[in-house]
Amino acid sequence: MSSDSHGHAKHPRREELEGMIRDGRIDTLVVAFTDMQGRLMGKRVQGQAFLDGVIDHGAHFCTYLLGTDMEMNTPDGFRLMNWETGYGDWIADPVWDSLRIPPWLEKTAMVLSDTVDGDGHAEIPVSPRTILKRQVAAAAGQGYVVKAGSEFEYYVLRDSWDDMARKGFAPPERFGSYNEDYHLLQATKAEPLHRLLRNQMTEARIPIEFSKGEAAPGQHEVNIRYDEVLESADRSVLFKHGAKEIAYLNGWGITFMAKPDHSWTGSSGHLHMSLWSEDGSTSLTHDPKSKAPYGMSQTMSFFMGGMMKLARELAIFFAPNINSYKRFAVASWAPVNVVWGRDNRTTGFRVVGDGPSLHVECRFPGGDMNAYLTYAAFVGAGLYGIRHKIAPPAEYKGNGYVATGCDRMPRALWEAIQALERSEAALEIFGEDVVAHYLNAARVEQETYDAIVHPWDRQRYLERS
Repeated sequence: MSSDSHGHAKHPRREELEGMIRDGRIDTLVVAFTDMQGRLMGKRVQGQAFLDGVIDHGAHFCTYLLGTDMEMNTPDGFRLMNWETGYGDWIADPVWDSLRIPPWLEKTAMVLSDTVDGDGHAEIPVSPRTILKRQVAAAAGQGYVVKAGSEFEYYVLRDSWDDMARKGFAPPERFGSYNEDYHLLQATKAEPLHRLLRNQMTEARIPIEFSKGEAAPGQHEVNIRYDEVLESADRSVLFKHGAKEIAYLNGWGITFMAKPDHSWTGSSGHLHMSLWSEDGSTSLTHDPKSKAPYGMSQTMSFFMGGMMKLARELAIFFAPNINSYKRFAVASWAPVNVVWGRDNRTTGFRVVGDGPSLHVECRFPGGDMNAYLTYAAFVGAGLYGIRHKIAPPAEYKGNGYVATGCDRMPRALWEAIQALERSEAALEIFGEDVVAHYLNAARVEQETYDAIVHPWDRQRYLERS
C-alpha cells in the first residue's frame, strides 16, 4: 500500500480513485460537506491537480458556510464566525469511506468531508456531521450501535426551478392530476425520473429499496436501506442532493420542501431506528421475556421514551424552517401529537416489526430535514431516555390526531425556539455551543420572515384593512 505526503498509509478508496484518474475514468473530484441547512457545499478538484496533492491537507472553505442562512447571508449572533473573526478558512477533510461515483455526473467522483480547523485539525463542533458523530460516540460509550433508515417524500413538478424563479415562485404545477398513493399507472407517468433515482442512487452506494406514489398528485416516496446511523445520514444528504441534480439535468422539477402549498399534503422524512449490541450483530429492541407491549425490551422502551419526552423541545433540529411547521396539520398524514402506537400512522411514533426486527418509526421530520441534525436529535434524545430511565406513556390506540394530555408539536418556529430556550436536556445532549448556534439560526429565520410582507398580507389587507 502506498503512502501519502505525511508517510501515512493511503486509504484503499483513495488509492482506487487515483487509479481511476490515471486511467481516465475520472477527471473531477467533488469534495463536499453539509451546511446547517442540509445542503452540500464544497469544491471541484481537477483530476491531475488531485494526483499532484492539492488536497493532501484537505480543501479550504470560508467559515461563514457554517454560520449562514438559506440565502447565504452572514447574520449576526454566531460566535464562531463573524466580521470580528475575519471570516477565515476551515478545512473540509475527506472521509474516504464515503467516496462514491455518481453516474449522473460525467467522469466524477464525490467524497464527503468532516470540517476541521487549520491548526490542530479539531472538528468544528457546530458542523452537522460532527454533531451526529458525537451522538454515535455517546451511543458507543453506553454500549450501543444505532441503526437507521430514511424515507423521503418529494413532489415532482412540471416547472423547473428556473421556471419557478422567473414566475416569482407562484404555486408550481405538479406532475400529476390525482392522488397517486400506490398507483402504479399514475407513477408510470414520472417513471423516467424515478427509475433514474432508484438505479443511479443504488449504483452510487445509496441503496434504494422501494419507490411508490404518495398521497397527493405528483408526490412520491423512496425508501433507503438501513445501516449504521452515520452511514444512513450520509446516504440521506447524498440522496437529496443527487435527486436534485438528476432531476435538473433531465429537465424535471423536484422539491423536498415540507409544505409547498397549504392545499397540498406535506412531504415527510420518516426515520426507522433501532438499537444494536456494541458489535452491531444483535438487535436490542426485542425481549421475549419482556412484559412490555409487543415484546419491547426495556432498552427500546427507554429509548423511545426519551425521544417522546424531548421531541417538542428539540424540534428545531428536525423541523428547522418556517415552512416545516405548516406540515404539522390534523388528518394530513403528518403527526401533530407526541403519542405512540403499533402500526398507527396517526401517531408521531409508530412501532413496527416483530422479534429482532422490532423498531420505532419517527414520523415527525419532514422532507426538508438535515439528516445529520435530525438523527443527532433523536439519537441523543433516545440515549437521554436510557440514561434517565424514561418510560414512554401507554400506547395510544385510535386516532392520534385527537389525543389529549400529551405534548403537541410546536405550531410555528417561534414556539420551537421558546421550547429549545428552556431545554436543559438539550444542553446535556449537545452542549451549550451547539444549542446557542442553532438557536441563533432559528431566530434569524424567524426575524427574517416576520419582516417580510407576503402575498397573503396583500390579499387579506390591501383592500379591506
